[in-house]
Amino acid sequence: MRFLAALFALVVLNAQAEAFDAKVLAVMDGDTVFVKSGPFKAKLRLVNIDAPEKDQPYGKQAQESLQSLIGGKVIHVESKAVDKFGRTIALVSIGDINVNEEQVRRGMAWAYSRSREGRAYDILQSEAQQARRGLWSQTNPQQPSQWRKQHPSEPTKHTPQQQHKTQPQTQKPEKFGNLACGKKNYCSQMVTCDEAHFYLTVCGVKKLDTNKDGIPCESLCGVLE
Repeated sequence: MRFLAALFALVVLNAQAEAFDAKVLAVMDGDTVFVKSGPFKAKLRLVNIDAPEKDQPYGKQAQESLQSLIGGKVIHVESKAVDKFGRTIALVSIGDINVNEEQVRRGMAWAYSRSREGRAYDILQSEAQQARRGLWSQTNPQQPSQWRKQHPSEPTKHTPQQQHKTQPQTQKPEKFGNLACGKKNYCSQMVTCDEAHFYLTVCGVKKLDTNKDGIPCESLCGVLE
């Protein structure tokens, strides 16, 4: 299935000549989004940055920052590569804003680049550190790569800062547009691919992704709709 995911991403890239506009369907975390361009859907990983994980300090804020920038909007995508998970590694912009750089400028992501353009990200990170913006307001922030090594099997929570608090039974479900986390747990209950991705990435229903390739409910979210 990873092959199909990679093939799907390549179809998107070839169809769109490696640069295309897309509608943001969901912001999964501070550096990953799910988009739709024409009949195609794809998961994008923002290039040159690494945002805190959802359970990590400032993970929630990083996701909210990216949501405020591009949530539900049409973005411009410049694809750079396809990773082993089938995600399109991309530079994202909206209007005159380089979204990848803006996340680093806000202190919502680490600069992470081995390319020549990485110097610009390093400068933005240095400025954010000096201003103690975002994650740099912490005494000793931990790189997401190190966090992932120390927490390889912890489930993703939706509100990491509140993960140790007891939530009342009347807590409102998480929402995105007209979607809301409810009692659906199986692909047979999903109506659209958008809904399946929402339940997987936002509601945390991991059983929708049985082969753990990041694509839920292959019957709904195959290469083509």
